[in-house]
Amino acid sequence: MYHKDHILVIGDTHIPFELPGYLDFCLSIQKRVKCGTVVHIGDLVDNHAISYHEHDPNGKSPIDEMKEADEHLKRWFKAFPVLRTCRGNHDRLVDRKGKTNGLPERCFKSFREIWNLPKGWIDDFWFDIDGVHYTHGTGLSGDNAPEKAAQQNRQSTVIGHVHHVGSVKYLVSEKDRIFGMGVGCGIDRKTYAFEYGRDFSKKPVIGCGVVTDQGKYAQFFPMEI
Repeated sequence: MYHKDHILVIGDTHIPFELPGYLDFCLSIQKRVKCGTVVHIGDLVDNHAISYHEHDPNGKSPIDEMKEADEHLKRWFKAFPVLRTCRGNHDRLVDRKGKTNGLPERCFKSFREIWNLPKGWIDDFWFDIDGVHYTHGTGLSGDNAPEKAAQQNRQSTVIGHVHHVGSVKYLVSEKDRIFGMGVGCGIDRKTYAFEYGRDFSKKPVIGCGVVTDQGKYAQFFPMEI
């Protein structure tokens, strides 16, 4: 029996550059912990071809990358028919590019229209579930990013964004106990989209998170590579 207050938190996928096997890994953790609620922490898609950062001239064109992402997304939609997804900085690249070029929002489709999100998928910048705040983590960095997010929000907080952080840290005061969890990611760092990090000493931590017991406990599950 799956429990509504057992929440599976999927890390940044950057589709179509997610790691092969990551989807099955997330499904296995959902089954193992009987998670009845699923949250994607953001950067569902990568949008490498329209990134502000240096991109590979030998890589896919914007339309070809989108077409490949569409095919990958179909598998995720089927695996998780009901899901809440936070909007990450990569998810918002279309809007950001529009503003850079002075175009109003009405010139663009919404995120869910662009990627044909199914009815069971809800997208927003953040979600509060059982007193826990779920947000992508845009603007945060460093090994203690989840802890900083919890302190800033003054409540237990789950983030992604910082690919090399997969951890849980509890913080206790005279008034309460909260946690900050970073859920790592599900990216394939050997693809050209992540060439920028080839020489980084800190590599992406592949895994996902789980929050249970009405927001009391959190656990990070690393994926065997």
